Amino acid sequence: MIQVAVLGYGTVGSGVVEVIEKNREMVNKKAGEDLNVKYILDLRDFPGDPYENKVVHDFAQILEDDEVKIICETMGGVGAAYTFTKQALSAGKSVCTSNKELVAAHGPELLALAKAHTCNYLFEASVGGGIPIIRPLNYSLTAEHIEEIMGILNGTTNYILSKMEKEGADFDSVLKEAQEKGYAERNPQADVEGFDACRKIAILSSLMTGKNVDYNRIYTEGITKITSEDFAYAAFMSMSIKLLAISRDTGGRTLAMVAPCMISREHPLYMVNGVFNAVFVKGNMLGDSMYYGRGAGKLPTASAVVSDVIDCARHQGKVIMCFWDSEEAQLQGIDDTERKFFFRVKKSGEEKVKALFAGAEYVRLPELEEECGVITGTMKEKDFEALYEQLGEEKIGTRIRMEA
Repeated sequence: MIQVAVLGYGTVGSGVVEVIEKNREMVNKKAGEDLNVKYILDLRDFPGDPYENKVVHDFAQILEDDEVKIICETMGGVGAAYTFTKQALSAGKSVCTSNKELVAAHGPELLALAKAHTCNYLFEASVGGGIPIIRPLNYSLTAEHIEEIMGILNGTTNYILSKMEKEGADFDSVLKEAQEKGYAERNPQADVEGFDACRKIAILSSLMTGKNVDYNRIYTEGITKITSEDFAYAAFMSMSIKLLAISRDTGGRTLAMVAPCMISREHPLYMVNGVFNAVFVKGNMLGDSMYYGRGAGKLPTASAVVSDVIDCARHQGKVIMCFWDSEEAQLQGIDDTERKFFFRVKKSGEEKVKALFAGAEYVRLPELEEECGVITGTMKEKDFEALYEQLGEEKIGTRIRMEA
């Protein structure tokens, strides 16, 4: 029997226990050995909980128990979770985590530590919740040169944008509703400013390149400036607006960014709505593939953690290969990337637009008589920004990148 400990008995941690217990027969069969949750670490007590007798408050009790071979870290953050993970790996205990903050910040270090002590550090649940994407990149697509990864990696922002699109509502009212329904945190900054998606695309970019992609160096823009009027223009053009996390091989360098983009009906991510996530991968031999499902939530995320637990159980005394070195990847800045842009301008500023943006297309909505939308030709980001700033007070709202 393999003894398992769960660190943190919140949403995901309780889900991990539930998955192992409810699917015990199937989980044990696939693991090749019986798994048992021996400890649950939390600061709180849980009187009346069916597993209250497993709750402990001292990590040393878990660390010093030689029977515990696998630890599920579902605490979150990079404080105690980082310390406990290092101690566990140093003791030869495998760690499975849903903690994208920790993986993005210390992935190479923790993978190297696991390798040095012949155990494993697995993190399928850190990106896309229950969507399998880490394992396909590590196993199924190893014969591929990955040219591009593009995803909708945050369910909260996708829910907000989907509601704005469907109902014509403004950002603030939809955010409030999302908070009331539990889809958004009381402090939603990590989601709506794109920081959560940034950490996730950093992890995927690191696996794509085999080198470390520092999330602090990734251009990140959130959705707080997107308006219902922007969606009206998008609908008129048969397009949608999504918060995209993009990683692209540009020939020796990697372009990584997070930003809201307009996409057409033909785009593979167009139909991804609500709290769902999707990851689109382009390989040089396979071509296009896409991974879709619930990107967050108690049981989808817990299911991914338990899949890692099963993998660890199957590979006791063996190191599962993961190609993510500490060497920093060469990142390309966004200044020289080329694309089209959409923006809105007052009616009084149209002549100025014509002078600055030769060949631009104009989009006019009957209900917005005092303004128009503008679609530029393909141009470099730095060139667009320089011209866009010259519009001064004629601009309305924010510009939105267009992704083919």
